[in-house]
Amino acid sequence: MLSQFESYLPWLLPPLLGAVIGYVTNYIAIRMLFRPLRAWRVCGLRVPLTPGIIPSQRHKLARKMGEMVGDHLLTSEDIADTLDKEAFRQKLLAAVEEKLDQFISRDLGAPITLLPAQFHDRLADVLESVRWKLLRALTRQLESEQGRQQLTRFCGEYLDVLLGYRLNDLLDTPAKTVRGFATQKMALWLDKERLEGWLDRFFDQRLQQLIDNRQCLNDLLPKELVDGVLELVEQELPAIIEQLSAMLDDPKVREQLQGKVRDAIANLIDSIDGLSALIGALFDMEKIYAKLPGFMDKAAIELKDWLASEPVRQQISHKLREQLGEWLNQPLSALLEKVPYERVVRIRGQLSGRIGDWLTGEGVRTQLLKAVEKGVENIEGRPLSDWIDPLLPEQGREKVAVLISSAIVDQLSRESVQSSVAGFIEGRLTYWIYQRPLGQLNRYLPSDGREEMAVGLFDQLVVLLKKEIPPLVETLNICQIVEDKVNSLDILKVEGLLMGIMKDQFKYINLFGALLGMLIGLLNLLLLQM
Repeated sequence: MLSQFESYLPWLLPPLLGAVIGYVTNYIAIRMLFRPLRAWRVCGLRVPLTPGIIPSQRHKLARKMGEMVGDHLLTSEDIADTLDKEAFRQKLLAAVEEKLDQFISRDLGAPITLLPAQFHDRLADVLESVRWKLLRALTRQLESEQGRQQLTRFCGEYLDVLLGYRLNDLLDTPAKTVRGFATQKMALWLDKERLEGWLDRFFDQRLQQLIDNRQCLNDLLPKELVDGVLELVEQELPAIIEQLSAMLDDPKVREQLQGKVRDAIANLIDSIDGLSALIGALFDMEKIYAKLPGFMDKAAIELKDWLASEPVRQQISHKLREQLGEWLNQPLSALLEKVPYERVVRIRGQLSGRIGDWLTGEGVRTQLLKAVEKGVENIEGRPLSDWIDPLLPEQGREKVAVLISSAIVDQLSRESVQSSVAGFIEGRLTYWIYQRPLGQLNRYLPSDGREEMAVGLFDQLVVLLKKEIPPLVETLNICQIVEDKVNSLDILKVEGLLMGIMKDQFKYINLFGALLGMLIGLLNLLLLQM
């Protein structure tokens, strides 16, 4: 059997040796890609093919790999095309929806908590700047002609809306509410001490104004009132004369007149120096005084007849008119100069006291409350414009709107008001940014709001990626990144990566080398036998 095997050996050895040589040759060639790692030297001379191909050409390999990835495998056009693929878009939309759901379902704190801590101081500076910029912008806008027109139009529109309301729309029980308010205000306004003090100040101010103006009563009183007073004096003059005549018939008045005449005679005699004794010796004064009643009766009758005559009445009426005319044409200050100041103060106090007593009386309060209730009952079912418009002048609403807008602008120009507004803005910004928690945002979104927001964010993200990725890829310089990364890797790790990828392919190459060596051995055997 051995002899038989030896007889086949010349036929088997060439193919087997060829196969072994082919396998070993390919294996060594593959290993020489990575080995040796460093150059071998013999007697100072570098051994050829050392180090291996990859260790010696790793920088060139890295550059080629970078060019392949950056210029051919991962280009901006390829990324843009990937963004348009339906599969990627669905995955990106799902990711956006997931992240959005997580965000809006969280219990969020104040907005400041969403900002990194290193930006808090910067945000405070921004809010401070925003506060004053808002105030200045508001002031400039309102002071401009366009701003004033807009504010006036807004005030007019709001006034129209307000006057369209009824008391029933504003108050649940208008009559009861207004009565309570009126009672409270009356208790404050109709306090006797306070009211009298106000009346004293009012009379003093009006009196001082009248004195300073140097106006006469004719200027202060309506002409119809002056004419009416003069006509009233003429109409009442006969009655006044009749009363005067009746007074002359009164015994008490006559006794008083007789006493005045006796005193006048006595004073006259006493005033004549050196003759009073002579007159007393020549005339019996008691007899004269005894005849006074008869003389006074006769004089009273004659005086009554004289007063009853028409010429006298006309003359008296004419004199009264002249005197009243003189009074009416005199400055009020000139008339008051003749009145003692104490009397003016006393009259003012009496007027204030009487008016105060009248206004603070229970009857006045009751009547005022009844009038208020009746007025409310008459207007509670009607719009406010029905009873306010008649009180306004022509184009009253427009004028009121202009007045309101002007008042707002004037107030905003004051430093104290600007400080108050700035403080209000600061308080609101502080509350909204630092204190007010946002909570779960999904509570503020409608049912379809989440989907619309997710789609909107997705669309914006795709647009942003398409716009920014091409320049970003160029800026990143992927070729250089890959080259640097490959150069930074350990050569053994590079070998492991390549072997991990091409291990099976290298095995088949070795087997193919063995097969090829075996075929060459067979071919060589056949050629030798020919």
